Amino acid sequence: MMKQRNLFAILLIGALLLTTGCAVMSKDLRREAEKDLSFSEVFKEPEAHKGKIVILGGVIVDSKNTKEGTLLEVLQKPLDMVGEPRDVDQSGGRFLALYDGFLDVAIYTKGREVTVGGVVQGKRVMPLGEIQYTYPVLSVREIHLWPEMSKERLSPYPYWGYPWWRDPFWRPWY
Repeated sequence: MMKQRNLFAILLIGALLLTTGCAVMSKDLRREAEKDLSFSEVFKEPEAHKGKIVILGGVIVDSKNTKEGTLLEVLQKPLDMVGEPRDVDQSGGRFLALYDGFLDVAIYTKGREVTVGGVVQGKRVMPLGEIQYTYPVLSVREIHLWPEMSKERLSPYPYWGYPWWRDPFWRPWY
């Protein structure tokens, strides 16, 4: 009987975690977002998907403040269950996220990971190196900036088990 309860509790928790996908965006935005619309479809034909709401994420490549608002150039990355860009060497391309307002580009800077929920506005052709690149453009409704990886992944303790027992290799420096 006890094993069945534990199994049920584990299954219930697992089901809740699976149904909360992209939890960094509000429930309303997740409800409105086109779940079956992939980034590759938006990338191929941004004009055909104008007005549709999508949730995308990736790594900021460039950011600048313009008269329209803050424009982020993002290298798309697949999202995990909670909506965080996965740390993989895989991308469907780049997209532009236009935030109607001011975001400090010293914070929203190159290398930072973001998840963006917004409306597909169409496309914009801009130079990328020596070529003209067609970017899908999103009008941002919600944005989530993820903590910097370098700080987040450092262990807060010098070794496992600290401070409850002594490191067997520890030696004073005198």
